[in-house]
Amino acid sequence: MQLAGKTALVTGGGTGIGAAIAVALAREGCRVVVTGRREEPLRATAAAFEGTPPIAVRAADVVDRDSVGRLVGWMQGEFGRIDILVNSAGINIPKRSMLDMPPEEWDRVLRINATGPYNCMHAVLPGMRERRDGLIVNISSVSGIRAGTVGGVAYSASKFALAALGLSVGNEESARGIRVTNVYPGEVDTPILEQRPTPVTPEHRARILQPEDVAAAVVMVASLPPRARVPELMIVPAAQPFS
Repeated sequence: MQLAGKTALVTGGGTGIGAAIAVALAREGCRVVVTGRREEPLRATAAAFEGTPPIAVRAADVVDRDSVGRLVGWMQGEFGRIDILVNSAGINIPKRSMLDMPPEEWDRVLRINATGPYNCMHAVLPGMRERRDGLIVNISSVSGIRAGTVGGVAYSASKFALAALGLSVGNEESARGIRVTNVYPGEVDTPILEQRPTPVTPEHRARILQPEDVAAAVVMVASLPPRARVPELMIVPAAQPFS
């Protein structure tokens, strides 16, 4: 139980990588709050962990700054502090090329994947600065460091933005004891694959990363002593080429 006594907020905690991270942190003794727009999947995540302290559920929309502010205010009142923020909320869309993508879909992807993490970071940083301690983990993507056709125009742009946001804030806040880590997963078997223009086969899903693989990497980062900072961490399937 390496993280006993810590409090973590995990966005996008109802499915996929966010849900796996929430359960993994809880197993290490963290008090975890999962958030997202829909309570039903959040409650499913909470039910997946039967230990103590239980995973708490609080619906919020990361795109809405007032909603994020209310969430962070509730957590500070309920638990006194937020030690770890995991920005895992994210989407992709079926029409991914510049030719096919409606402009409003560009706006939606950028709001959720880039502005949403900014809103959450902006809300938790004052408390972390006051304590001179805290960890922020941004779940980006290899599409955020190598643009390609698979992720698409909007997704890649949003993940590049998130990567730059994390590195910039990490450099600004490191002297205050706040650490920021960008995690860049390759292909992961999550519900976001259902938005692929070409369906993904069960055989392909079995070959790629599972959400718990990314969760294990996040637990490793969170378990390091405050003197150690991991600005960037890449994790890809063993068979996925990278260059």
